[in-house]
Amino acid sequence: MNNKSPLVKLIKTTLFSKENPLLLECGKTFGPIDIAYETYGTLNETKSNTILICHALSGDSHAASSYKNEPENIGWWDWLIGPNKAIDTNKYFVICSNVLGGCKGSTGPSSIDPDTNKPYGLNFPILTIGDMVKAQKEMLNSLKIKNLKMVIGGSMGGMQAMEWAIQHPEMVESCVPIASTHQLSPQAIAFDAVGRHAILKDEENGLPIARMIGHITYVSNDSMNKKFGRRLQKKDDYGYDFDTDFQIESYLKYQGDKFANRFDAHTYLYITKALSYFDLSKKHGSLSKAFESVRSKFLIIAIDSDWLYPSAQSKTIVKTLIKLNKEVTFCELNSKFGHDAFLLENQDLKDILSNYLEKSKKELTS
Repeated sequence: MNNKSPLVKLIKTTLFSKENPLLLECGKTFGPIDIAYETYGTLNETKSNTILICHALSGDSHAASSYKNEPENIGWWDWLIGPNKAIDTNKYFVICSNVLGGCKGSTGPSSIDPDTNKPYGLNFPILTIGDMVKAQKEMLNSLKIKNLKMVIGGSMGGMQAMEWAIQHPEMVESCVPIASTHQLSPQAIAFDAVGRHAILKDEENGLPIARMIGHITYVSNDSMNKKFGRRLQKKDDYGYDFDTDFQIESYLKYQGDKFANRFDAHTYLYITKALSYFDLSKKHGSLSKAFESVRSKFLIIAIDSDWLYPSAQSKTIVKTLIKLNKEVTFCELNSKFGHDAFLLENQDLKDILSNYLEKSKKELTS
């Protein structure tokens, strides 16, 4: 059995235009828009076997496989997506796009404004998760795809998945938000706000600091304790100065610097702001009203050690869907790794998704 994913390439498509722009939720219009995406597997004749993957804040369209000229650059969900894997590309046509506002091929703050021939920077319009979904919908329109077998994503990707089920109930058969929420808590908003302030005060040095702050929220206290504890960077004693004393300090600095080398500071500002604005209850009047017209089945997956978007928030969504008599399955993954656990290889998650997809296939067949 060959489980190796074939090589892929990044595809770009131009959507909307100045004459026919995208109407954003902030009230502004915007166009043209480039969306970068990758596909895995083969679209069937009826175009009914598509699974849409939605990425998290720091993710991109490179969800699986590798590039011919970068064999070491493996997609962030490669352990889930591919031939004979949980999301089996022998059966499904899988597509993942970089979100509108991103910095990995799609139009974002680092893109060139055709009116000025300079990067948009802070002149880029404010976006929402709903706007990202509108751009994805136009991308699928360009491919003449009118049905989605599943929309799935973790964290911000889960928010997009829920927006898909709400915006386009006629298209989505299954919605799978993982480690996600229907609205950010005040604590989550606060962490993102501090990160943005760091960037706005010092764009060059602020992004590593913002990432350090964010990374703390992605891991659990147990995982940090087991991996680092209070172990010192130097073997003997405290330095009694403001240099790095603890291993956890060194690790966070490494994560911040690494992130700053591959991500755009302005994109971080815009995407975290979109996260803060995400509130299905406010947007629709209540959570019940948000979900009352959905037709898709739901698989809600939470992580027991996630304190950024804790299981209780997923359970609120589950209870709302049950009261509306919607079909919903809830699973809580046991992991010591916190919020980021959905990105780490996990056999339970593999089994849950493969079994869920197989069950859905049998139900449709019968």
